[in-house]
Amino acid sequence: MAGFHVFLVACGVWSSATHVLAFGNLPPPMTSFPIHNHIHHNNHMSSTAIMSQASTTSTTTENEKQQPFSLAYPLTQVVSDIDDTLKSSGGVQVAGVTLGGVDVQYDRGDFYPGVFQFMWELSSYSVTLNQRYAEFRAEKAGMKNESLDTRMSPPKVAVLTARAEEFKAALEIKDESKLAVAFRKTGEASKINPTKDWGVGPVLYGSVSEWIIQYKKGLRKFNNFERLLEQDPTGQIMQYIYVGDTGELDQEAGETMLREYPEVVQAVFLHVVSSDPPSSFPPSGLFIPPPKLVNGRPVVFFRTYVGAAAKATQLGLMEPDGLMRVVEEAEKNLQAKGVPEGNSKWVDLERDVDEAYRTL
Repeated sequence: MAGFHVFLVACGVWSSATHVLAFGNLPPPMTSFPIHNHIHHNNHMSSTAIMSQASTTSTTTENEKQQPFSLAYPLTQVVSDIDDTLKSSGGVQVAGVTLGGVDVQYDRGDFYPGVFQFMWELSSYSVTLNQRYAEFRAEKAGMKNESLDTRMSPPKVAVLTARAEEFKAALEIKDESKLAVAFRKTGEASKINPTKDWGVGPVLYGSVSEWIIQYKKGLRKFNNFERLLEQDPTGQIMQYIYVGDTGELDQEAGETMLREYPEVVQAVFLHVVSSDPPSSFPPSGLFIPPPKLVNGRPVVFFRTYVGAAAKATQLGLMEPDGLMRVVEEAEKNLQAKGVPEGNSKWVDLERDVDEAYRTL
């Protein structure tokens, strides 16, 4: 953690507000939009729809039992790749063309330990901040708890994938798919703000052209991200965290997002994968590039989602309790798979668990 801390301090990213996440030490609110509480019972509305409905709060009367509260902090929408980010591609190739990625540590289709919990914690932290701020303001105003409904569901995860639109019939993420079910179960089982509504949101595909001509993939993902931004042209209600991997030009896409839209993209997290077998790695493990800044925003490289969660906590994008929930879920995932002790998956995870405990 020390090296990453030095990086944050040197670049002006680290501050007490990003690391102290208690009720009495909330970061200052960035925006304040009055939002009817019933809006938040309905997950993944476009933020333009939220803003439209928010304008109706001017008709609120004192006779209403529950008062609307303000959205004091922008909501966070996680934007994710699929292959080698959510689940392993297995490094499968056809005629020299990779089918989604390069990772050979995990079998094709295996979900990475802790990935869904990590994305839940990133998505829900902005909800927690808004709830705490609303309760803080209500307490100062002498309002009773029952007069303020602070229920809110985090934005669903948006997916940017190089998978070809032309093959959508075979590759579409359906509600009953293992991926969609895993996301949904994570929201339902959450100890904080449990909901049945969180999961996979908009899915923006690539084309056969990018599937064959690899260098086009990064540009297509960035162009799809620009389409996603149309849901909130103001950039005041929704902000974004991009999660990809180092195998398919996600770094190019993510850094372009930061260069062009640093005001709404909070950070880029990149899962470090390799086409080499783990047996070929040095004792210290696969080399993880150091973090960097693009337009004042962090690009973070990680090997496991526990490592990603530790960095997110250090950046103030996740609270310490959330980090520990990612640790617990990742360990439980490997145990459920029956991965033997000493396997490279456990070695990588335990290395990052050590960092997680140093972070706390």
